[in-house]
Amino acid sequence: MNNENKPSCKLIGEDGNVFSIIGRVKRALVKDGQRDRANEFVFKAMRQKSYEDVLCLVQDYVEVE
Repeated sequence: MNNENKPSCKLIGEDGNVFSIIGRVKRALVKDGQRDRANEFVFKAMRQKSYEDVLCLVQDYVEVE
C-alpha cells in the first residue's frame, strides 16, 4: 500500500456486517477526497476470501476508531 493519508473511520461499536463495513470505509475515503482509493478499496474488498481478510484490508486504507 502506498503512503497516502489514511482518514479515520468509526467501525468500533457499529454494525459489523461486512457490507456495512465496506460502505463506511468507502464513505470515509470519499469524504477525504480519495474517490479513486475508495473505488480501489471496494474492488479489492469484494474479492477477499473471508471477513477477516476484509478487516485486514480495511486497516490498509483507514485508521479504525
